[in-house]
Amino acid sequence: MKNLYKTTVTTKGARKGHAKSDDGKLDVKLSMPKSMGGDGGDFTNPEQLFGAGYSACFGGALQQVAKKHNIELGEDLSVSAVVKLGLTEEENLQLSVTLDCFLPGVDVETGEKIVNEAHEVCPYSRATRDNIDVTLNLLVDED
Repeated sequence: MKNLYKTTVTTKGARKGHAKSDDGKLDVKLSMPKSMGGDGGDFTNPEQLFGAGYSACFGGALQQVAKKHNIELGEDLSVSAVVKLGLTEEENLQLSVTLDCFLPGVDVETGEKIVNEAHEVCPYSRATRDNIDVTLNLLVDED
């Protein structure tokens, strides 16, 4: 693999701790949600950070695929990642993600093609394939 970028993020104190990148650009306190036995503090959590990373990365994959097909997506492109953390029957923690993709100005057939192709090339999608449930939704203009 040809390296395009490398970073290191260190978390101290696990889910109730602090995460910081080696360059200092990411520097966040972490809180555990009340639903998981935490205090529900004012800080972020790993699932939110995962959602931010996945939605941004998937948006980039959408742009890459659209460009390959000479389609302009525009600046209003958005991806919302709905991240759920649950328990399997074996009591193991398990993630699931729904990606709501808004591609303004793109018809449904083209949008589905772009979203499905992006799911094949996105590094997050490839890393999670066959490991977590990922649902892809296409949101279209109501014009």
